[in-house]
Amino acid sequence: MSATSTAPSAAERTAPATAATTTTPGTRGAPGAHALPPGRRMAAVIVLVPVVAALALWAFAWPNARVAPRDLPLGVAGPATATVQIAQRLEQRDGAFEVHRYADEAAARDAIEERTVYGAVVVTEAGPKLLTASAASPMVAQLLQQAVGEQAAREGARVEVTDVVATPAEDPRGSVFGSSVLPLALAGTASGAVVTLLGLRGARAAGALAGAAVLVGLTAAALAHTWLGALTGDWWAEAGVLSLTTLAVGATVTGLASLLGRAGLGLGALLIVFLGNPFSGAASAPRMLPEPAGTLGQWLPPGAGATLLRSVSFFDGAAALSPALVLTWWAVLGLAAVVVGPALKQSKRPAASEPATPAGDRTPASAPAPTH
Repeated sequence: MSATSTAPSAAERTAPATAATTTTPGTRGAPGAHALPPGRRMAAVIVLVPVVAALALWAFAWPNARVAPRDLPLGVAGPATATVQIAQRLEQRDGAFEVHRYADEAAARDAIEERTVYGAVVVTEAGPKLLTASAASPMVAQLLQQAVGEQAAREGARVEVTDVVATPAEDPRGSVFGSSVLPLALAGTASGAVVTLLGLRGARAAGALAGAAVLVGLTAAALAHTWLGALTGDWWAEAGVLSLTTLAVGATVTGLASLLGRAGLGLGALLIVFLGNPFSGAASAPRMLPEPAGTLGQWLPPGAGATLLRSVSFFDGAAALSPALVLTWWAVLGLAAVVVGPALKQSKRPAASEPATPAGDRTPASAPAPTH
């Protein structure tokens, strides 16, 4: 007696494939990705764009509208009896200056070169002498000349001004230096966005960020130092600072995206471009910005990068440790998030995309019908 077998119908043959490809609402690729009706989406765009514009205007315009010295380190040098009156006048300027006292002009010069103070007033027999460092901040140097010069004019004295650490002749106002922060912030943000959108993960993403940062640093040093002459320090040290700044920015953006998804890109751009760039103090000085902008800016990559580049380029690396540590901290944490982020996401996903079939509902596969 031969076994009879019934050939499966076309519907039965396609049923498993159909079931396997069916998605539930809310999964990737489902219409739930655009759950909001078009009217609400349009309203969201209309509301969010002005909010972003207002945030950008506040972040960029507010610090510039409130530029003024705030506990600005300033030295006073000379005999104690001769400097008391000058120190008292400076301290009475509503917290504008933080006065440091030095025994003589040589000690004041050392403090300027070590970036302890932005300038110093030296009391001499011929009259007051002002030491400045326009390389530390052309704006601060000009402010000190005005403040000390006006006070000396009231007393009928003439102030001799000496620029201890001057800006390069090709960039006397520091315009090129002040303009260098935004391109680095944009380059780092762009590298993080590209790495994320291309789907690079783990070591490949970290390698791409590092490679891009090195090339950005070399290119920026070639432009700012070799071509424009706005930087005057060791070329390779400057390229290293520019590369580290770009890497810190790119790793931060990519790390946030690795942990939070594409929302991390927006958060990274907000942190770097809308806060880090205007709060960096590169065009003025951190102590010239209103609080908490001045302090916060130095804890973000753009501000730390600008401070470190100034130290390396003009002051032989003086006061470089703190900003270098800040940049390293951001770069290491960002790269760690890039490497670990995908693994964390994978561990949070369910073991299987479909629920397991109960044992009682399992149907054993039919053995193939014998052929005769």
